[in-house]
Amino acid sequence: MNILRFRRWRNHPVLRHLLEDVFFFPQHLICPLFIGESTFIHPELPGMSIYSLLDLPQKIKTLSHLDLHCFVLFPSTDKKDASGTESLNPRGLIPKAIDIIKKTNPKAVIFADVALDPYTDHGHDGILDKNSLVDNEKTVLALEKMSLLLAGAGADFIAPSDMMDGRVWAIRNALDAQGFLSTGILSYAAKYASAFYGPFRSAVKAPAHSLDKKSYQLSPQHKNIGISESLEDVKEGADGLIVKPGVCYLDILSKLKSLVHIPLVSYHVSGEYAMLRYASIHNALDEQRAVLETLHAFRRAGADGVITYYAEDYARWHRASLKL
Repeated sequence: MNILRFRRWRNHPVLRHLLEDVFFFPQHLICPLFIGESTFIHPELPGMSIYSLLDLPQKIKTLSHLDLHCFVLFPSTDKKDASGTESLNPRGLIPKAIDIIKKTNPKAVIFADVALDPYTDHGHDGILDKNSLVDNEKTVLALEKMSLLLAGAGADFIAPSDMMDGRVWAIRNALDAQGFLSTGILSYAAKYASAFYGPFRSAVKAPAHSLDKKSYQLSPQHKNIGISESLEDVKEGADGLIVKPGVCYLDILSKLKSLVHIPLVSYHVSGEYAMLRYASIHNALDEQRAVLETLHAFRRAGADGVITYYAEDYARWHRASLKL
């Protein structure tokens, strides 16, 4: 019997590179940025900071120099109430940040996260009813208003992360009616009620890390429902879909890649980032190799783009590799 010798193609680095068919470059990255009243290092996300509006221009210059031009923005504010009123402030952190980023880097593409959890004193992604459950219709109406505000401020894409039913359809109609025909919607279509969001909730000053959001976010045991909700968002007018978290839901990403023909984005979330960072701090793994392996896994599974807190690190590593 003649044994197939696949290893013959792996005996030389030139041959290994010859057969590579999955590539990752800085242009595949969307860089998350936390915007706050002051600049400080995030205690639960080593290597990450919250940036004030004053310090934001220098950060954008640094990232742009590394060929990072796509940003998703999150507020870190103490201005909270039951209805998330601050989300509709035209002089709030995110509208101001959009203006600053566009002036600092005219090439920048901004994805404005749309949800109420950074602005509510209870930490939920919507407005609560008398039974302390998220009211879908009232929340969607608030998200419409928030989307119009951010589109008017210059956001290129609205990224609703709330997981309310019908919000993509409502936001698309609202944007079109107000003339924002070029403003896209990148929907968090398959967002799971995950244990990996803790550091993010701390960054946006959500009241409780362990808040139960299972009445609107997907159960980790749901596969078909996650696919169905994503397909519904496509019907409602989404221009792209996000699968969140990333590492644990590559099967969802891969399945969607075979079903839809719009861009897919994987969100390498805060807890996934923190695991790699903490492990590398304690010398449990080679950080750069582990990150590269993770990012290539997203691309291999079907991601056109990746949101990751490692965006700046990867861009630096990539630039250094070009000098070798």
